[in-house]
Amino acid sequence: MPTISPNHSPPPSEAAPERSSWRSIVRHDVPASLVVFLIAIPLSLGIAAASGAPLIAGLVAAVVGGIVAGALGGSPLQVSGPAAGLTVVVAGLATQFGWAATAAITCAAGLLQILLGVTRIGRLALSLSPAVVHGMLAGIGITIAVQQLHVVLGGQAQSSLIANVAGLPAQLLAHHAGSVLIGILTVAILLVWPKIPKARMVPAPLVAVVTATAAAAVFMVDVTRVNLPDAPLKELIPPALPGGGPLEIATAILTVALVASVESLLSAVAVDKLHRGKRSNLDRELIGQGAANAISGALGGMPVTGVIVRSSTNVAAGARTRASAILHGVWIAVFVLAAGAMLELIPMAALAGVLLVTGLRLVQLAHIRTLRRHDELLVYVVTAAGVATLGLAEGVLAGLILALGRVLYRLARATVTAAEEDGLWIVRIRGTLVFLGVASLVRTLRTIPVGAPVRVDLQVDHLDHAAYEAIEDWRRGHIARGGSVVLNRAAFRAAMRGDTGRRLIPWQPQRQLVAEVDQRAAMLDGILEFEASADPIRPMMARLAADGQQPTQLFITCADSRIVPNMITTTGPGDQFCVRNVGNLVPPYGSNSNSVDAAVEYAVDILGVAQIVVCGHSHCGAAAAALDASTDNGSALHTWLKHLEVSVRRSAALPDIVDPVTGIKLSPADKLSVTNVAVQLENLRSFACVRKAEEAGRLELVGLYFDIGAAAARLVLEREPYLVRADEELATTARPPADN
Repeated sequence: MPTISPNHSPPPSEAAPERSSWRSIVRHDVPASLVVFLIAIPLSLGIAAASGAPLIAGLVAAVVGGIVAGALGGSPLQVSGPAAGLTVVVAGLATQFGWAATAAITCAAGLLQILLGVTRIGRLALSLSPAVVHGMLAGIGITIAVQQLHVVLGGQAQSSLIANVAGLPAQLLAHHAGSVLIGILTVAILLVWPKIPKARMVPAPLVAVVTATAAAAVFMVDVTRVNLPDAPLKELIPPALPGGGPLEIATAILTVALVASVESLLSAVAVDKLHRGKRSNLDRELIGQGAANAISGALGGMPVTGVIVRSSTNVAAGARTRASAILHGVWIAVFVLAAGAMLELIPMAALAGVLLVTGLRLVQLAHIRTLRRHDELLVYVVTAAGVATLGLAEGVLAGLILALGRVLYRLARATVTAAEEDGLWIVRIRGTLVFLGVASLVRTLRTIPVGAPVRVDLQVDHLDHAAYEAIEDWRRGHIARGGSVVLNRAAFRAAMRGDTGRRLIPWQPQRQLVAEVDQRAAMLDGILEFEASADPIRPMMARLAADGQQPTQLFITCADSRIVPNMITTTGPGDQFCVRNVGNLVPPYGSNSNSVDAAVEYAVDILGVAQIVVCGHSHCGAAAAALDASTDNGSALHTWLKHLEVSVRRSAALPDIVDPVTGIKLSPADKLSVTNVAVQLENLRSFACVRKAEEAGRLELVGLYFDIGAAAARLVLEREPYLVRADEELATTARPPADN
């Protein structure tokens, strides 16, 4: 690794979004806003048509979502507007209350969103089960797809999924050939266009709608087209108080607010994964979305949410600030007022084709596979079926009830087994043991013969008083009848104190839970606990013993007792070859550090590791001692810490280093720890075996800094800002959730 230089800056392709400046806005945000504007027009019109709303209401929502939510929201690169996820809700409200009342409900829902954001409880919307959220989107997607299929066939969509499915055979027989051809052309382009190399720079919906419109015009196809009022501003429908009972109105407001909030927050979290800039402030995002909905409803527009299609396009187009989202709303307003006649050339079948594909994409096979692996597929299916057949509120409620029921079942479920192994009866208790499982526990314990030796392996997430008394009563009775019972003292005493909710994990200092036991006994307890719970890993350990170690990583870190390499990297036996010393030092080759030299050569030449990680940490005693010169001259520690002198000089010459998450400046000792990691990586290249392997592309050197207090790891860079989040590289390549 080259010397850390304060003047080194990242290449443009790796740069984070820039601060707002006119030059950045003109260079990056204006072009991005034009791309988003072009994709927003057909989507907004299509969603409005699918919702049974006036088409101008969809455009109003797009304008307000871009300008208001873009300016006030907490996710700078998120683009807001009418979304497919609310199509079913809006269609139901428009049918039940009329459009003027629906606009008033949208306005009230916006005020409720502002309240959620101000009270800082908006983030609780993310507590919804992913299975319920994805099931809700799938149900909405199915409803939209079947509904828009009627429009593609040249007919009118019905008010419910059941009615649409029932009317589909008749619609197929009486289809309109022109609409079908335009719809098929639109769908084909939407599916094929993204697969064309470099074609993704131009949004597929825009290409599909423009091509279908041109084809309809050239061949004079007889199709229904977009119908906008001649004076759009005069045709806006002002909000009016909805008629109906207070409960119905309150339910409608709450439904719009919650669905719009969840969709916006999920989209904001997804957008954060697409760029390296500032993370979203979810409470502020709710305030911005609420303000947009309040204004959109007041103007007679549709509900507004954050939309992942436009947002991901915005990021991909190079947007750096919220100016792009705001400008895209401005362009829509200008276009509608100045060139609205051009929109009336668009066939409704083309917009229906866009919505048909959008709806189907809300049903993602990747989500289904993931939920199946986690045994959540039933919740997904029930939610999707409920939303599609009963309605959004009813479907989500059914999914939530099922998800909650499954959670309660799992919380009250424990696995209790008793088996004889070489004359010793072993009772294994796993899961959560509460009063509901006491009957099963007692039945199992009574199968153990009188007078038999027993060992109880207790590994539970929670143990209530009823379960504890059942175990204790049985233990006393079994001993009184001549038997013996061995309990793991650390785990069982933690259960007696009610500490099992945090559970004794392997790397947790046991003396925190068994302070009254001497350290020798605590160590023996730990060994017993490991042996008692090692069954799941014994086959793997046997393979490692037979095949030998084949680690992929040499991990060089400090001897500090608070650093546990396998915990930091979530690795297990056989994954890492470790070297630990005071200060995580790698003296240059030939410095008479035989132990470190031998370990590096063995790892690279014999084990063939693919990566060497040097991991420094906060609150390092070696760094503090080097800065304070507090070691005794002539001591072995003093001699060893002389290897830190290069790092001390280099650290003093660097500017302040700031934590990438908290924004807090590192202390001098922590700054030295970061600099020292880079120096040790440099020293590694003094080894011929390391240089040769790295030049051949067989070896990667990585710097890591572990903040003990925050329990967080940062990557050490060779340039400013010197520290980045450990997931920084992953964040730029993570895929967003389903488009909507």
